[in-house]
Amino acid sequence: MARKKTRGKYKLKTHRATAKRFKITGSGKLVRTKIGKGHLRRNTPKRTKAVLSKMIEVETPALKKRVRRLAPYLRRYKYNPPA
Repeated sequence: MARKKTRGKYKLKTHRATAKRFKITGSGKLVRTKIGKGHLRRNTPKRTKAVLSKMIEVETPALKKRVRRLAPYLRRYKYNPPA
Protein backbone atom coordinates (compact mmCIF):
# COMPACT_ATOMS: atom_id res chain seq x y z
CA MET A 1 0.00 0.00 0.00
CA ALA A 2 1.41 3.35 -1.01
CA ARG A 3 2.00 6.13 1.49
CA LYS A 4 -0.25 9.15 1.50
CA LYS A 5 1.50 12.24 0.21
CA THR A 6 1.49 15.12 2.66
CA ARG A 7 0.46 18.59 1.61
CA GLY A 8 2.32 21.57 2.93
CA LYS A 9 5.34 21.52 5.17
CA TYR A 10 4.53 20.87 8.78
CA LYS A 11 1.69 20.16 11.14
CA LEU A 12 1.37 22.72 13.91
CA LYS A 13 0.93 21.63 17.50
CA THR A 14 -2.12 23.00 19.29
CA HIS A 15 -1.60 24.68 22.64
CA ARG A 16 -3.98 22.49 24.64
CA ALA A 17 -4.68 25.02 27.42
CA THR A 18 -5.83 27.53 24.81
CA ALA A 19 -7.99 24.97 23.03
CA LYS A 20 -9.74 24.12 26.30
CA ARG A 21 -10.41 27.75 27.26
CA PHE A 22 -11.74 29.10 23.97
CA LYS A 23 -14.48 27.96 21.60
CA ILE A 24 -15.64 29.13 18.18
CA THR A 25 -19.35 29.59 17.57
CA GLY A 26 -21.14 28.56 14.40
CA SER A 27 -20.99 32.12 13.10
CA GLY A 28 -17.22 32.26 13.69
CA LYS A 29 -17.07 34.32 16.89
CA LEU A 30 -14.36 33.51 19.41
CA VAL A 31 -15.84 33.09 22.90
CA ARG A 32 -14.43 32.38 26.34
CA THR A 33 -15.75 31.71 29.83
CA LYS A 34 -15.49 34.18 32.68
CA ILE A 35 -12.94 33.96 35.47
CA GLY A 36 -13.68 33.12 39.09
CA LYS A 37 -15.34 29.75 38.63
CA GLY A 38 -12.62 27.55 40.08
CA HIS A 39 -13.40 27.45 43.78
CA LEU A 40 -14.70 29.47 46.78
CA ARG A 41 -18.20 29.90 45.38
CA ARG A 42 -20.08 28.51 48.36
CA ASN A 43 -21.14 31.90 49.70
CA THR A 44 -21.63 33.50 46.29
CA PRO A 45 -25.21 34.48 45.37
CA LYS A 46 -26.98 32.34 42.77
CA ARG A 47 -27.39 35.32 40.50
CA THR A 48 -23.63 35.91 40.42
CA LYS A 49 -22.98 32.25 39.72
CA ALA A 50 -25.46 32.37 36.85
CA VAL A 51 -23.66 35.37 35.37
CA LEU A 52 -20.34 33.50 35.61
CA SER A 53 -21.72 30.58 33.62
CA LYS A 54 -22.23 32.62 30.44
CA MET A 55 -19.69 32.74 27.62
CA ILE A 56 -18.52 36.15 26.41
CA GLU A 57 -17.10 37.15 23.05
CA VAL A 58 -13.44 38.04 22.70
CA GLU A 59 -13.32 41.65 21.52
CA THR A 60 -9.66 42.59 21.08
CA PRO A 61 -8.07 41.79 17.71
CA ALA A 62 -4.69 41.12 19.33
CA LEU A 63 -6.10 38.36 21.56
CA LYS A 64 -7.99 36.84 18.63
CA LYS A 65 -4.76 36.72 16.65
CA ARG A 66 -2.88 35.10 19.53
CA VAL A 67 -5.55 32.43 20.03
CA ARG A 68 -5.59 31.62 16.31
CA ARG A 69 -1.83 31.22 16.41
CA LEU A 70 -1.85 29.00 19.51
CA ALA A 71 -4.79 26.84 18.40
CA PRO A 72 -4.75 26.80 14.59
CA TYR A 73 -7.19 23.88 14.25
CA LEU A 74 -9.73 25.13 16.77
CA ARG A 75 -12.45 25.72 14.21
CA ARG A 76 -11.77 22.66 12.09
CA TYR A 77 -12.27 19.99 14.76
CA LYS A 78 -15.02 21.53 16.88
CA TYR A 79 -17.80 19.16 15.83
CA ASN A 80 -15.84 16.35 14.24
CA PRO A 81 -12.73 15.56 16.30
CA PRO A 82 -10.19 13.21 14.77
CA ALA A 83 -10.30 9.63 16.01
